Amino acid sequence: MSPWLSVVGIGEDGLAGLSPVARALVNHATVLVGGKRHLAMLPPDDPREKLPWTAPFEASIAEILKRQGQPVCILASGDPLCYGVGVTLLRKLAIAEMTIIPAPSAFSLACARLGWTFTEVETISLCGRNPTLLQGLLYPNARILVLSEGKHTPRVVAQLLADRGFGQSALTVLEHLGGVKEHRLDGLASDWSQEDFSLEIAALNVLAIACPPVPLLLGGNNTAFSRLAGLPDSVYRHDGQLTKREVRAITLAALAPAPGQLLWDIGAGCGSIAIEWMRSHSRCRAIAIEQHPERLGFIAQNASALGTPELQIVSGKAPDALQGLPAPDAIFIGGGVTSEGIVSTCWTALKPGGKLVVNAVTLESEQVILEGQQTLGGDLTRIAVQRAAPVGRFMGWKAMSPITQWTVIKGGMEHQI
Repeated sequence: MSPWLSVVGIGEDGLAGLSPVARALVNHATVLVGGKRHLAMLPPDDPREKLPWTAPFEASIAEILKRQGQPVCILASGDPLCYGVGVTLLRKLAIAEMTIIPAPSAFSLACARLGWTFTEVETISLCGRNPTLLQGLLYPNARILVLSEGKHTPRVVAQLLADRGFGQSALTVLEHLGGVKEHRLDGLASDWSQEDFSLEIAALNVLAIACPPVPLLLGGNNTAFSRLAGLPDSVYRHDGQLTKREVRAITLAALAPAPGQLLWDIGAGCGSIAIEWMRSHSRCRAIAIEQHPERLGFIAQNASALGTPELQIVSGKAPDALQGLPAPDAIFIGGGVTSEGIVSTCWTALKPGGKLVVNAVTLESEQVILEGQQTLGGDLTRIAVQRAAPVGRFMGWKAMSPITQWTVIKGGMEHQI
């Protein structure tokens, strides 16, 4: 298969900054695609067909695919595979059909200007994405680079940082990196979030954040720095339906999330298992299934506060609510295991090699997982936790409700249920 589609990264220096190979691909194309800013870099008398990006974005991708076999060239910002159009195109086309020529990414240029080591920096794009994604990257001494959606992004980020106790973070806005209009602005998040902040910022900018070594902790929510399982119970809004910290850590260890995997969190309560699954890696995905209206609100609020706003929330009761959902790599049942057919439905939906973890508190739910273990195998574990609490004038141990946990991996030869 011969490449027909070329994706050429282009910087602020325009066509003059292209390599001979990249320039040849641009010259050879009969159809040129890009943003208005990119297409404006072409000579005004260029007679070739031009396709500017439109909304919805998928409509533009469809127009490109209609021209399959024609020499088409897409002009993209920086590195097309760094939060760029190249990522989307590779979901539609084989690499054998494409030629990708990257320019230095905005992140690489920002590191060069700041003297930051790229491999030690957190990176995120907020272009068309919820700014609360940044919550999952905050920790003491973190260095974060943000692709801004526009000139409003620095102030939005500054307010978020101030609200989380990171108001002393140093902010640098890098405008028009790599071009003749390149410029930087420096300040503190606490200053940038003020109402009278009115500096003119270019729409094309990258935001650099240097978090302080000791953030100002305000309440319990600011202790949620670690990406390991077992955040403090106090960071969650809930009505009592919360997998407690110690049990949550053990449960996530049993689920063993890996990058790119999908979890079903059934009977999600306040969403703590799904949220901490997603916090373990930026590519981990989760679906929280819950039928209680107030708890659905808690899940959404907790997901936003803890940096996982892309958590998918499904309202309904399993197993009916599971119909049509994408096949999971792991399933956690924290509530509703006694519902008729839920174990068999989950087992059928689970991918080969996937893991099912069930926590039981009641005798009835223990009976269900005992029958499941006898049929499908796996391990049963009893989890008993005690916390120190006041007993009159002294301290004593207060036991939490014990948990029976069933963990089983789906292979190729298990009995069907």
